[in-house]
Amino acid sequence: MSENTFNTLEEFKKFRERMNKEILDRGTINTKRFWNLDGAVYREGAIEPKYKELMGLVASMVLRCDDCITYHMIRCAELGVTDEEFFETFDIALIVGGSIVIPHLRRAVNTLLEIRRLQANGESVSV
Repeated sequence: MSENTFNTLEEFKKFRERMNKEILDRGTINTKRFWNLDGAVYREGAIEPKYKELMGLVASMVLRCDDCITYHMIRCAELGVTDEEFFETFDIALIVGGSIVIPHLRRAVNTLLEIRRLQANGESVSV
């Protein structure tokens, strides 16, 4: 497994938590400000958080960031996004990003399957 590939959502969450702590413990005030801004834009506002996360998912797929895709998939699941909503969102990412998005779509669907398996077993998928 490479540094940027995770076999399970649990591996992803543990790595993310550990590295976020390291970055925030050691980072500059600018890093901390960015982290704060990043969290703030996804909060309740004129646009519901669910739709903000779906927009983040599209952007992440088009930009081909698998860590970001995984994060937004988890947040979307936490916010009640249905499989139908996920697949329509994937369609938007494909149209915007083109066929280069297909490998990331495969990983996103694999992540969705894991999320649904965990949820069916009563396990948490939160980050």
